[in-house]
Formats: sequence, structure tokens, C-alpha cells
Amino acid sequence: MGRKRQPHAGIGEGRARALIGFVLSRPTSYRPSLGGSRSAETTGLDPVRRHPAGRALLSRAGGGRCRWAAGGGVFKSVDHFEMWWFQQGLSFFPSALVICSSASLVFPYVIGVLLHHVDLLVPYISDAGAMPPERCLFGIMLCFASLLGIATIYVRYKQVSALNPEEPKMLRLNKAGLVLGIVSSSGICIVANFQKNAVYSVHIFGAFLTFGIGVSYILVQTIISYKMQPQIHGKDIFWIRFTILLWCTVSMASMAISTFILLRLSGIDSLWRQHWNPQEKGYTVHIIATVSEWSLAFTFLSFFLTFIRDFQKISLHMETKLFGPNLYHIPEQLLEDDQGILITGSI
Repeated sequence: MGRKRQPHAGIGEGRARALIGFVLSRPTSYRPSLGGSRSAETTGLDPVRRHPAGRALLSRAGGGRCRWAAGGGVFKSVDHFEMWWFQQGLSFFPSALVICSSASLVFPYVIGVLLHHVDLLVPYISDAGAMPPERCLFGIMLCFASLLGIATIYVRYKQVSALNPEEPKMLRLNKAGLVLGIVSSSGICIVANFQKNAVYSVHIFGAFLTFGIGVSYILVQTIISYKMQPQIHGKDIFWIRFTILLWCTVSMASMAISTFILLRLSGIDSLWRQHWNPQEKGYTVHIIATVSEWSLAFTFLSFFLTFIRDFQKISLHMETKLFGPNLYHIPEQLLEDDQGILITGSI
């Protein structure tokens, strides 16, 4: 007689974890196996199920990703525990940033067109948020987008720092990106609170911070992506970010040149004009300037979409440290005696 197989032999908890990680990393769709036999991905879980530690791990994972379809010879996906893409890691931040920022541009434009405050054919973004009630929505949504922008930029800074802990040049470049990103996000808040028809000079200054410094931030992140490929991520993400950088630069240059030409043709009063007649002098240049501005805005926002996949692989935690058991004022001599007191907890 052959030797009886021990039910728990040949696999430990570490091996169980490794096998579960391998199987759960496989695609969720499985092909029918020939002759009704089970596929390699699923039979690989059998030793895990035979081990007590393996069964416990599978139980915590929601019973595993697959189950055998009786009579069909096919394993079907049972993703009880799998999260949505925007729930993975911190990918919520860039997703919410792009959605909120896009809505803050589109909704005021739609309201302005319906109320005949702006022309249907591509007005300036600032014109769409210059008149009430749309400017109220424009302001509050952009302020919220500014906060999301700062959060997204900070997470990116921490991620790059963690991936390159011993590269001084990369760390300096990363810190520069953090400063540029925060300044650019602050510019969004300035644009939101100083409307074009209220304080024009401050509004333009905020727009410069948002897009001018913002494009510099994209440049820094593109350089960081170049230095991190192919060891940390693939070359494709670098080329996507590089293409976005080029398009932002072209759009910004087109907007600046066309605005300068418009000022020469129609004078400075053209910058405050809400409605344009196609027969007016400088109308074509005005359309080029506005199209360039909208192109710059949405291309700039699309850059943060490239962070979603990266942010699915990072999580940040806050830790609280108490230097005493209460919040009463303690004399200095008591503090010296109680320096060893440290109560920690995580949030």
C-alpha cells in the first residue's frame, strides 16, 4: 500500500500566504478546463485549504476568489472582497480632484449659458464664473479642488520619498515638486475668490500660479518619472506624462500669443467683454485664446489621472503621541522627571 498522505504536511503559514497571494493575483476570468478537470490556479489552493492556517487566511479573504461551478467544469469569479478601483489605496484623491475641478469648470459654464451671461461658443473660463449665481458655485468648488490638490501633491511627495530613500538628487527634486504643487493649488483658491470682474490683477496672478507654476510641477514630476523607469514603473507612464507636458506647453504658449495679438487688435477692453459678435475685429483670435485656455485646463487636470494607478499602492497613517496622561499644566521639574512617559496610539 502507498504511504498515506498527511493532511497538513508540506505547507506552513508563510507558504499558505504566498499561494493565496499568487492565486488572487490571477485574472478573474477562467477558461473551461479540458475534461472537467480543475485549472492549475484553483488546484493550487488545495494545499492551502488542507492547512488550518490556510483555511483561516482564506476565510478572512472572503472565502477565496473562485469556486467550482457544479457540473460545468468551469471556475467562476466570486469577488466578495475586491474593492472598486477608487477605493484601493489613496486613489480617491486624484480621482476626486479631477472630477471636482472639471465640474467647477463645466457647471458654471452651463448655468452662464442658460442665463445668457456668456456666449455658447467657448467663453473664457473666468467669464463663466464671473456673474452670480454661477460664480458662487465656481468659487466653492474650486476651493474644494484646491484642498484636494494639496492632499494629492502631498501623497505623491511621500510616495516618491518612500520609493527613493537614499537618492539625494531625487529627494531634492521631490521637495521642489512639493513646493511647486502647493503653490499651484493655492493659485486655484486665489482664482476662486478673486473673480475676473472684481479684482482683475489678483485673478490673473492666481491664474499664473495655477497654470504657470502648475506646468512647472508637471515638468518636475515628468523628470521624476523618467528617473524612476524602468526600475519602479514602466516607460509607458513616463511617455504619457511627457505628452501631457508638451500639450500643456503648447496650449499655454498659444493662449499667451493669441491674447497678446487680441490686445493689439481690440485693446484692453476686450479682456472684460462678456459677449462677442462673430463680425467684430479680433473675434477669431479671441476664439483661439479661449480654446487654448480650455485645452490647457483639461490637459492640466488629465495629468493627475496618471496618479490613480500609483496611488492604489500607497496608504498613509496618522499617529498621535501624548507627552503625559492628561492636559493639565505640569511644572518644568515634573516634566524632567517624567520624560519617559510616552503614550502612543494610531488614528
